[in-house]
Amino acid sequence: MSHSDLTCVRDEFPPDFTWGAATAAYQIEGATHEDGRGESIWDRFSHTPGKTLNGDTGDVACDHYHRWSDDVRLIRELGIGAYRLSISWPRILPDGRGRVNEAGLAFYERLIDALLAAGVQPWVTLYHWDLPWLLEERGGWPRRHTADAFAEFADVVARRLGDRVKQWITLNEPWCSAFLGYHTGEHAPGRTSLPDAVQATHTLLRAHGMAVPVIRRNSPAARVGITLNLTPTYPATDDEGDRAAATRHDGYFNRWFLDPLYGRGYPDDMVSLYGEVAPVPEAGDLDAIAAPTDFLGVNYYSPAFVRDDPARHPWRAAPSAVPDADLTDFGWAVYPRGLLDLLLRLHRDYPTGPLYVTENGAAYDDAPPVGGRVDDSRRTTFYRRHLTAAKAAIEHGAPLRGYFAWSLLDNFEWAFGYSKRFGITYVDFGTQKRTIKDSGRWYGRVATTNRLY
Repeated sequence: MSHSDLTCVRDEFPPDFTWGAATAAYQIEGATHEDGRGESIWDRFSHTPGKTLNGDTGDVACDHYHRWSDDVRLIRELGIGAYRLSISWPRILPDGRGRVNEAGLAFYERLIDALLAAGVQPWVTLYHWDLPWLLEERGGWPRRHTADAFAEFADVVARRLGDRVKQWITLNEPWCSAFLGYHTGEHAPGRTSLPDAVQATHTLLRAHGMAVPVIRRNSPAARVGITLNLTPTYPATDDEGDRAAATRHDGYFNRWFLDPLYGRGYPDDMVSLYGEVAPVPEAGDLDAIAAPTDFLGVNYYSPAFVRDDPARHPWRAAPSAVPDADLTDFGWAVYPRGLLDLLLRLHRDYPTGPLYVTENGAAYDDAPPVGGRVDDSRRTTFYRRHLTAAKAAIEHGAPLRGYFAWSLLDNFEWAFGYSKRFGITYVDFGTQKRTIKDSGRWYGRVATTNRLY
């Protein structure tokens, strides 16, 4: 397939294509000490000096907890038909297990009911990185019992909302939860232990597998999936060492999660590379992880072009510049071709069933609104190019059924605080005023007409 394939794509998407936008609880809700919510690892991490840019926290964020009805109206004004949100675990189970916080469940119940009344389909993610702090004190994701706690959380939420929510995502980006949280320490809880990180991947995948039948039991008509951040990986050159490095990097980011989810167990080459820190599954673990799902969520932002570097961990290849690529405000390469390659690779190599792009977007240094308008033409171009790639994937056979822009709102961008803006809606964090950006208006037209402009 040639690069010209991205220039000859038909404008119209399939008639039943899902158009949405996404957020995460800790990034937008605020109200971290209200109505019985417990402490999360991100509360503790962001309040630890030096962990986040400018000491920013999610204490207020976008104040969505109080402004949710305005945000539902905003979604309706944009004209998108689906909204991907996450449930704050410590807002439901403040201690991680046991005691249920009725006020937390009632909040999400009001939100879900309002979305449905507005004609917006809720897509609920159960875990988007806000582990209750008390569970982290008991060992966190490297400990097996955290998967049991997650299954309990899934049960409580699905019993309450399962009659209305028909699209469930168990985990968001377990690679980030494990490796950024427990190995590099860039994310909460901020640990720097490779054995903990690798064991955390196994617990996270077990947690997913345990939650799938729980959700199905409580919401029989629902569809259940998982969202992975997947990184198409390319060797920087045709050198044999670079090609081998790309294979290892693909194993580290992609195959380590995809293979066990689809019944293949952990890839042998990565088990060998991890050596004594590789998890040793107990009886039944791999069968549980491979619980049949209804779709795969794909988060794509940027590719990896890598070269061999013996000085690095053997599975972590050295990054190389992406040829002729523009960069976002994060320094991430804009490479729509990677989304096309990724979707086709998934379709070719794994029995995923339907695919959904559950996050795709770009951070840019947007200027404040002028005359009620935010000119963010680079973001519009980013979306147009990636949606063109998504449409090309459909035309080449990939079972792509929907696309969610990241993000509905500018928000708390984890360790980068409020310095990076991904939203299709501008948020003035001082006044909490929302202003739909030009990219949001453009995306809304695409969503309502089902075609590119």
